[in-house]
Amino acid sequence: MSTRSLNKVMLIGNLTRDPECRYTPNQTQVCSFGLATNRDWVSESGERQSNVEFHNLVVWSKLAEICKNLLHKGSKVYVEGRLQTRDWQTKDGQPRRTTEIIVENMILLGSKGDAPAGEMPATEPAAPAAEEDNASDEVAVIEDTDDIPF
Repeated sequence: MSTRSLNKVMLIGNLTRDPECRYTPNQTQVCSFGLATNRDWVSESGERQSNVEFHNLVVWSKLAEICKNLLHKGSKVYVEGRLQTRDWQTKDGQPRRTTEIIVENMILLGSKGDAPAGEMPATEPAAPAAEEDNASDEVAVIEDTDDIPF
């Protein structure tokens, strides 16, 4: 018998609402928001089909602050995390259950044009005018900063 298990979720989608942030009693920031993922396929009869799944996401601590500052409704993001199910009771005593994705990693995938008017992400320097036409939607992720010469 194996003792291994895995609880891993990876999604690419668009936010369905702006992140809603709050603080726990011990002042830890937590944000929640929705994410929509689409699946398109062609049926056996040749008909185009489409399905949308909606996911509830929860982000904690420093990553919550980053999400609050950079994300807005419609943002395209990659998220990585784990599934968590919570049980609670409503004010009138009805039992409820929800499954959420606890986000552990997030990468903003949209282009500069996806930001709301007048806003630019604070972590992205403005490109010189000559380079703006060549801007792409690609995102570079640097994991090991030891090789950077400065």
